[in-house]
Amino acid sequence: MKLVEILGLEAVCVDLKAQNKKDVMSELCGMLEASRKLSDSKKMVKILMDRESLGSTGIGQGVAIPHGKSKDIGEQIAALGISKKGVDFEALDGEPVFIVFLLVAPTEAAGNHLKALAKISRLLKDKFFRQALRDANSSDEILKIIREEDEY
Repeated sequence: MKLVEILGLEAVCVDLKAQNKKDVMSELCGMLEASRKLSDSKKMVKILMDRESLGSTGIGQGVAIPHGKSKDIGEQIAALGISKKGVDFEALDGEPVFIVFLLVAPTEAAGNHLKALAKISRLLKDKFFRQALRDANSSDEILKIIREEDEY
């Protein structure tokens, strides 16, 4: 599975405006709704925030991977946002989050959901990859960076 297959150009933001966890999720889900990949962004934000109540998906090193499942979508989708200022995501290391990779899957897609989470997590452990994403100036540039890393 290639991440670029679930992450469209219209779901990549190089300059998130949101300043807190819930607003970031609203902004990213709004992009998915605007691109017709998600029918109800408010409902999805609630699902994601319910997941966050179990423990923050801010995994450290400036990264968060919020994720959830919904019966209202037919295929796994993703959105990616870069915050220039950093967001308080209640990350495990207490540091601000700059890269938010949001993943949403159909309720029955356990295997593919876990594979995608593992791949995203593995890529974002690389400090050079994280820095390249943060330095990118356009959605096209971000997708190119991901496409190149997705080959390995």
